[in-house]
Amino acid sequence: MEVMSQITEMGHEEVVFFHSRDLGLKAIVAIHDTTLGPALGGCRMLPYETDEEALYDVLRLSRGMTYKNAVAGLNLGGGKSVIIGDPKKDKSEAYFRAFGRYIESLAGRYITAEDVNTSVEDMVHIFQETSHVTGIPPVFGGSGDPSPFTALGTFRGIEAAAEHKYGSRELGKLSFAVQGVGHVGVHLVRMLRETGAKVYVCDANEARVRHVVEKFGAEAVGLDDIYGTDAKVFAPCALGGSVNPETLEQLKCEIIAGSANNQLDTDATGDELEKRGMLYVPDYVINAGGVINVAIERQGYNKDRATHQVDRIFDICKRIFHIAGQEGLPTYQAADHLAEKRIAEVGKVRRPYLPSRRRPVNGRHTVA
Repeated sequence: MEVMSQITEMGHEEVVFFHSRDLGLKAIVAIHDTTLGPALGGCRMLPYETDEEALYDVLRLSRGMTYKNAVAGLNLGGGKSVIIGDPKKDKSEAYFRAFGRYIESLAGRYITAEDVNTSVEDMVHIFQETSHVTGIPPVFGGSGDPSPFTALGTFRGIEAAAEHKYGSRELGKLSFAVQGVGHVGVHLVRMLRETGAKVYVCDANEARVRHVVEKFGAEAVGLDDIYGTDAKVFAPCALGGSVNPETLEQLKCEIIAGSANNQLDTDATGDELEKRGMLYVPDYVINAGGVINVAIERQGYNKDRATHQVDRIFDICKRIFHIAGQEGLPTYQAADHLAEKRIAEVGKVRRPYLPSRRRPVNGRHTVA
């Protein structure tokens, strides 16, 4: 009953547990809401300590994808998948092909993509068994790694925050603390340094830190020291929950804007940011560039169209700041209201996404 209560409380339509005894594959797919279309969201792979931890993660992340896709203006619902395993030891072609067969069994209600600890190569293996995967290489009609677009959207959101806070979107005179310089963070650091801005960086992977220090001229700080820098903007680009009561006491920034999912540990922390006058750019809004990019694969990929749509994150953020000011809401609530309004309006003319029939494409089945 506890599992069902978690699922129903967060409003999920469907949660599926997969297990391959031969390969040791254990995975969970959570489909939160398909009012706007099939559920799209990435697949992350982590050595979760418990199945309960994995379930909580996928439930929270899939709900966030519903809101992300809605605010981004996509005709897609929200879903997510997690694989319970060690990405350094458990990955193989067979492993991800088996996962692809499980995705195929959902008949198009869920579309997967890269996420934490999964790669373009992993998506290619999945693609061997299902067409319901994005972020595949251009040779297969995809767009490849979506990280540069996630970084671009994050950059546009930071520009919107700077214009709202300081009256200008010029970033060169500001300073930034970028927490995490992986696939997305490294591109964000590059763009920020190209403006001339001072950038502090940290990452658990020391090689990544050395790379951005040597190549882009960033300044390295310790993992625990990133919060206490004099940076005007704190950009969480690692795992979630980094903005919490403990770190909030250390932060000296005026803007929080980064690419990580679930940056706030609780809504109460978002309320506290508002009280302190710290401008928070809702994570699922600012980091939507990657999902916007891969969503365009479903229409026939075009890089210029993807870039144009990702650039619109600037306008979406400005709209959220306006709603927050007009209605006296914290920005995270303003973003939720915008997403919920779109889902409710479109829901009047569309039902939850249910494939009506299937037809073969290149030996695989897809939804007509």
